[in-house]
Amino acid sequence: MGVAVPTGGFNIRVVATGMLVVMAFVFVGAKYYQDVHPAIGFVRAFAEAAMVGGLADWFAVTALFRHPMGLPIPHTAIVPRNKNRIGDTLARFLLTNFLLPRLIARKMQTVDVAGAVGKFLSEPGEGGGRLRLGASRIIADGLGALDQQRLGGMVKSAIADRLRELDVAPLLGQALQAALAEGRHQPLLDAMVKWGSKTLELNEHLIHQMVHDNSNAIVRFTGLDESISNRIVAGLSKLLSEMAVDETHPLRIRVEEGLAKMALDLQHDPEVQAKVAKVRDELLENKAVKRWLDGLWEQGRTALLKAARNPDTMLAGRIGELVTQFGSMLGEDAAIKRTLNRYARRAVVGMVDSYGETALKLVSDTIRGWDAKTITDRLENAVGDDLQYIRINGTLVGGLVGVLIHTVDVLL
Repeated sequence: MGVAVPTGGFNIRVVATGMLVVMAFVFVGAKYYQDVHPAIGFVRAFAEAAMVGGLADWFAVTALFRHPMGLPIPHTAIVPRNKNRIGDTLARFLLTNFLLPRLIARKMQTVDVAGAVGKFLSEPGEGGGRLRLGASRIIADGLGALDQQRLGGMVKSAIADRLRELDVAPLLGQALQAALAEGRHQPLLDAMVKWGSKTLELNEHLIHQMVHDNSNAIVRFTGLDESISNRIVAGLSKLLSEMAVDETHPLRIRVEEGLAKMALDLQHDPEVQAKVAKVRDELLENKAVKRWLDGLWEQGRTALLKAARNPDTMLAGRIGELVTQFGSMLGEDAAIKRTLNRYARRAVVGMVDSYGETALKLVSDTIRGWDAKTITDRLENAVGDDLQYIRINGTLVGGLVGVLIHTVDVLL
């Protein structure tokens, strides 16, 4: 009846066949006891129609791949009898719908090969696979062929250029906006309020001194300066205490409004963005940052030289970080991505144009070379349990149709 395809530890073909056998027993029993009660007629109608539906779908499913019960019924064993035509049709279908150079070129325009390569380098699989095995020799040869000072200058210049091209302000604005939306700024405000309370407590004497120094002689003589300073300290302490326990305090809300405006300005205000960009550029020109870049390159170069002949450590520690950074740069640099993707597109289209028909002939010849049992088993297994579910559905749907017909017959 077909190749059994196990699913979840049981044979769905047995279930489909078992349902057909059960319907046969139910039909016989209902036929025998149909005079006992009118409802038995509905059971008999369901079982009878279910058997018809199940047998019809069993025949249809079986006829696709073999002769039902071994009988050479016309228009059965469709797949084995037409395997050569199937192979030729499949090859023509692939050629006319997929392996046309213009279609491949159009599809390749949406494929980001550079991004995929960059992702592979920035997120290599565990152990690194062939990348780990080949990286040692490639890096060692590359370091030996290039001037270290010139290479270091190129790397540092590239990193600095990429940082200068980075539009920091919108990123900061988006991060701040997300933090406000998710309430992640509240702990920061709480910390600021606590810091203010502690600072006020430690510097009360300064407030007393300021009030005292700015009061006239009469106020100092009457002691009002002390009273005024105490009230100032008490008022500030009360304000900070209220802000610490009430997240809806008006002053906290004003601070949040200010932060929200800052987030919008960082994303949309050209003047604010220009100021942030200026700070970014000033930081990159800072001697300490330049020394950091120098140190980063020197550490990387030293680690590369040390690990160049040790494949097991090529993607570990600083080496892995450098490979990851290179992958990130490769995937994000617009010029490099454009060049690499254009090269990949031309290469793939050229291969399809040159070898497409050869590949399709291989498909057709391979299917022609299969015997009837091989192609039957492979196609049936590829379709899987759905073939048996067709039989199950046929049994159930047939039974329901039988009940409907019997209902109409009883009512009329």
